[in-house]
Formats: sequence, C-alpha cells, structure tokens
Amino acid sequence: MATSFGRCGYRRITALLQHSGSYVKHKRVERIWRREGLKVPGKQPKRGRLWLNDGSCVRLRPQWPNHVWAYDFVLMRTQDGRAVRLLAVIDEFTRECLAIRADRHIRLNDVIKTLAGLMARRGVPDHIRSDNGPEFTAKAIREWLGRVGARTLYIEPGSPWENGYVESFNGKLRDELLDREIFYTMYPTVARCNHQVSGIP
Repeated sequence: MATSFGRCGYRRITALLQHSGSYVKHKRVERIWRREGLKVPGKQPKRGRLWLNDGSCVRLRPQWPNHVWAYDFVLMRTQDGRAVRLLAVIDEFTRECLAIRADRHIRLNDVIKTLAGLMARRGVPDHIRSDNGPEFTAKAIREWLGRVGARTLYIEPGSPWENGYVESFNGKLRDELLDREIFYTMYPTVARCNHQVSGIP
C-alpha cells in the first residue's frame, strides 16, 4: 500500500486498511512502517486562519454531517491537451467526497443537477461553501439553493484557505491520481475517480 499510495503516511494507510475491512490499529501500522524504513511525512503546522480578510467574521465550522458542504472545480487535461473540468462536492464534517462530476464543460445547470441528485439521496445541507466563481454565484443557483433551504457561504476573493476542506481534497485528488495517470479520453476519468477517490476516508 505504501508503494501504491506513495504520498500517504501511516495514519492514512491505517484509514485505508480499516475502510477496506481490515481491523488494525494505527500503532501496529506505525511499528511496521518504521521497521520497514518507510518515511513518515513530517507533521505540518496547523493554520488558525478562521477569519475573513477584514477580521469581521469567524468562518462557520461544520458541527455534524450535512451541516456544511463545500464544492469546487479541478482542471485537468487529457493526453491530447483538451481540458476536463471536475466538480468535487464534499461534506466538511465527515470529509467524505459526495460526488465528482467530470465533463469537458460544466455549466450552471450541470452544477444544479449534481447538487439536486445529492440532496435527493442525502438530504439538504444547512450550508454550502464555495468560492466566487460564476457557476457558484449566479443568480439562478442562489435562488435555487434558497428554495431548497441551503444557505450559501462564499469565501473572500483570493482566500482559498477559507475553503480549506475541499482545497485539501482537491490537492490529494491531483497528487494521488490526476498527476500520476495519463488519461487518453475523459471517460476513464469518471470511472477511475469513482473507483479510486470515493473510497478514501
């Protein structure tokens, strides 16, 4: 697993083992990890950036499942150089990836369809966080979210750390999959993302 998931430390390997049905504690994985001479990535310092640029408001923290969802786009290219956009939606409390939609072009109606399908299965979140991209701030989506009862949370422009959960997920998606594979068409991208990413806790 360390070979397959080269960017994971022993804690994430433990989570992947437990998710696949193996009952193992992180201390045992850590002992094997160190015995085999595998490098544990250094712990990164925590960032306490839970404020807006003007210091006027503390960012809403997720308190329970379906409390705050977050969504954002990831851009990748197929081998022929054509762009593919991936819309990732996560639950900030559980850190679960709820959906990844891949297409050459993702428009406002595609965003609404993706969210509507998720809400039909999982319920409507209390809040949904995003940046200020046109697909997220358009009047139609704000009105639609208002009708279904989800309140919007927009981050300050140029402050991606305020949408840290989905940015972290997107970084792992790119680091562990998109930057390691060659995609000749966009169709394997959908299948590969569903297989590889949705199972990661």
